[in-house]
Amino acid sequence: MSERLRRLPYEHLSTTEGSSPMGGVFFDTPRFANSVPFFRFQRFGKHSHAAVAAGAAAGHGEVRTDSDHKLVVVMVGLPARGKSYIVKKLKRYLSWLGFQTKIFNVGDRRRLAGSADEYETAAEARGRLQRRVRADDGREAPCSGCSSPGGSGDNDAAAQCAQCDTRHSSAFFDPDNKKAKQIREQVALEVFEDLLRWLQAGGQIAIHDATNSTIERRQALISRLKSETDVNLMFVESICNDRDIINRNIKLKTHSPDYVGIDPDAAEADFRARLRNYERAYRTIGAAEERLDVQYCKIIDVGKKVIAYNIQGFLESQVVFYLMNMNLEPRVIYITRHGESEDNAAGRIGGDASLSAGGEQYARALARFIDRRRLDFAVEVEEYNRQVAQSLCSTASSTPGTCSEAESAGAHSTAADALRLEQSLLSRRVQPGFEVWTSMLKRTMETAEYFDPHIYRVKNIKSLNEIYAGKCEGMTYQEIARDFPEEFEARQLDKFYYRYPGIGGESYADVVLRLQQVIVELERIRHSVLLVTHRAMARTLLAYFMDIPTTHMPDMELPLGYVYACEPRPFGNHLRVWRYVPHLDDFEEIDAAAALRIRYPQTLPSSTSAPPLPSPAETAYSARN
Repeated sequence: MSERLRRLPYEHLSTTEGSSPMGGVFFDTPRFANSVPFFRFQRFGKHSHAAVAAGAAAGHGEVRTDSDHKLVVVMVGLPARGKSYIVKKLKRYLSWLGFQTKIFNVGDRRRLAGSADEYETAAEARGRLQRRVRADDGREAPCSGCSSPGGSGDNDAAAQCAQCDTRHSSAFFDPDNKKAKQIREQVALEVFEDLLRWLQAGGQIAIHDATNSTIERRQALISRLKSETDVNLMFVESICNDRDIINRNIKLKTHSPDYVGIDPDAAEADFRARLRNYERAYRTIGAAEERLDVQYCKIIDVGKKVIAYNIQGFLESQVVFYLMNMNLEPRVIYITRHGESEDNAAGRIGGDASLSAGGEQYARALARFIDRRRLDFAVEVEEYNRQVAQSLCSTASSTPGTCSEAESAGAHSTAADALRLEQSLLSRRVQPGFEVWTSMLKRTMETAEYFDPHIYRVKNIKSLNEIYAGKCEGMTYQEIARDFPEEFEARQLDKFYYRYPGIGGESYADVVLRLQQVIVELERIRHSVLLVTHRAMARTLLAYFMDIPTTHMPDMELPLGYVYACEPRPFGNHLRVWRYVPHLDDFEEIDAAAALRIRYPQTLPSSTSAPPLPSPAETAYSARN
């Protein structure tokens, strides 16, 4: 191994201080690990090591930045208000930026706490069991966990069944149920202790995913955190007054682990009763928290209104900025590489070459394909909206006649909501705006030339330019291995943090920072967009949308001729993949899981062996594509 590489801390992955590939100093940044934000690279230059030594001698230890502080994000809000949706998106974004982030869900722990007879009467437990789905012959379908029939009246087996025990009916959430309330508070604090232990072990951002809907609960969390140093607290409250969104969220809640094997109508009725119990005790964040000088952010109606109070830290500002740009409009983010360029055909990286003849053919086919997909997606959205509206109307009309007067009033309200939702959804269409984003390089702009400008708005964005290879621009991998053997070896060891030599040379870490604003804009826009970009850019974008660790990002196999479609959905992004077939001059859909392959790096070759070269799929269309 070269003398330069010996100075890098590759052999000491636990080292918290060392030399970067560009001669600077980084802190808490283990190689080959996505555990810290890479923008904490500090103090590049010949005096950096002396500065660190002087700081240590002065008793300051390592050089610290604002981002060295850890953050606890505590969610607040009623059920069915989109907290879990916000939490998953926020975790994905922060992880993509390089922060070690983890979600601690109180509901998952709560389902393992206590048993049914600790907080329900026998009659309540029997009624809960009788709501199971009935088999075709009219008998109760047995629980998949204990095989006990719900209608037998014998609950001994169910009492020992973990699956039955984890089903908490609405009675468990009654604020007057002191035993259940004690269990809920205990579970929330236990999860908070787990969260703090994880932060102490090296985590950076922990998210406490729970309702935390009472002042007493929030004050208990604040008091517990006072003894922790360098840990900031931030509340994020999700408030939703849109009945359409709430009713759709309630429908989704009937598929939660609390209602496995339960009749959907009974599950929805129970969840609505649970929601009423929460509403009785719910107190929004306000003066009580402000007196304690707590940081908080309120997200109202999925970002239509945002209230931020006392936001001071760097991490907190990143959270608020991201949450301000959310929306729920149906749309698809299409990602594809440009058509084959002349440099692709020659196996050269970088450069600004024009399309080859095969690339021109791909560009024309891509425009036709997106035209079809744009119209097909509009039909899919309309059909989905119709099904949701019909489902809500069906739920409202099937209210049992034995319900109480209050429940009847609620049913009429639900029916009115459903009718209003049906009118609003059916009148909504996918917005006509459809944008095509390209880089500023010729091969992407030429790929977008065949889109009708009356339908598509084409934007050329410099942030989408390919990763800049510095001195290696326009070279083949064989030439790099021959002329820059040390650089070739360094890149094989760590593709994510490796920065190409020369003025302007970039790493994948640099690319993530460059694309941060692009990601926020993609979250903000309310219509579909096609990104025609390059391999490194496509890898980075898909790593964000599909929550792929950044350590795997540089090894994703994304050949030319593929279109990746990411559709935002309540529980994450749904991916579909199409492959261009040259002899058909058209696209065929393929299995998305198989298409997102990660080619893990091989063992570093010896200096006498031939360097590994990219596969043909990386530079041109091949027969197997």
